[in-house]
Amino acid sequence: MTAPAQLGFERTLEGKHRRPHPSSVQQWIALSQRNLHTMWVFGQFFIAVLAPLIFTIGFYLPLRLVMKFQGIDYAQFVMPIIVLQAMAFTAISAAHRAATEASNGMNSRFQTMPVKAAVPLTARMTACLVHSTISLVAAIGYGYAIGFRFSGGLGMTAAFCGLAMLIGFTLTTGADALGTLTRSPEVTSQALTLPQLILGMFSSGFVPVTQFPEWAQGFVRNQPISQFSTSMRAMTDGTITFHQLTPTLLWCGGLALVFIPLSIWSNVRRG
Repeated sequence: MTAPAQLGFERTLEGKHRRPHPSSVQQWIALSQRNLHTMWVFGQFFIAVLAPLIFTIGFYLPLRLVMKFQGIDYAQFVMPIIVLQAMAFTAISAAHRAATEASNGMNSRFQTMPVKAAVPLTARMTACLVHSTISLVAAIGYGYAIGFRFSGGLGMTAAFCGLAMLIGFTLTTGADALGTLTRSPEVTSQALTLPQLILGMFSSGFVPVTQFPEWAQGFVRNQPISQFSTSMRAMTDGTITFHQLTPTLLWCGGLALVFIPLSIWSNVRRG
């Protein structure tokens, strides 16, 4: 074999044994597709559409006549809490997904592979973003079916959806951290469901603050679910003010400052 032919043969062998080095973007796309495929196989997209329907029926029907006698358009009033519950349900699903990957050894396997430390977390957040988007669209669709309408214009409609997605993202980062740390899908579901129910029922999302006992009105008015509901309700008719929005942004920022670093740490730590 001549020298040039020998050199070409060696380069061919070298090329066959050379390992691929996918970029972080390629890794993120591959893992995101994997998460989305898993969600499709296990019917989580169907649940993302079904859960807001259950919330809409369960929240609207029992109180609509009572609120109508008080002069409250309950479809407009209850819509924010329906959306918030849909976002909270997305967070529970995120915690379950993170706990499953932590318990079956998938996270440990990623740490032994040439995968960037932040890629698995980013891929899971991408799947959660898709889940949140589907739930939000479904919730708004069911809201329109019961008589809810956006009357504040296109800008306020976009702000409503943006705030809902921001809250959903903040909650899912905290839920992901909890699932990764506990490594137990059952524990995470129970740990997140109870606070969601307590804060949801003890908020102004279902009834006005004035209908709570006087000693509880301070807590009901200032807790995060009430602040989120009040801001989103004002966005639907375009009456939101910066003063009214400030507590909501502070709650979102404070929760994000805690949840995002905790989620990153829980995913990049070893052992």
